Amino acid sequence: MSLQHKAYAWIGSPVGVSLVDGTGTSGILCSIQGGSIYVIEYLYHTQFATKHYAFNQIRDILPFPQCPQPQLPVYQPKTLN
Repeated sequence: MSLQHKAYAWIGSPVGVSLVDGTGTSGILCSIQGGSIYVIEYLYHTQFATKHYAFNQIRDILPFPQCPQPQLPVYQPKTLN
């Protein structure tokens, strides 16, 4: 599947973006315009930024995996009275 098809399929979803320079980023994929994707990323405290990455800068786009289902502990300690 091409990067463009992947990107369109995951608009509005949390994604990881691997860049050709070896770095990466993650955030919510907001839109695609003019050969670039727009991702809203968390900066710090209460600040977010929308950044854009051209398709020729991107190696791959992957959706976040689902969280594992919690499992009951095998051992449950007894409380001391």
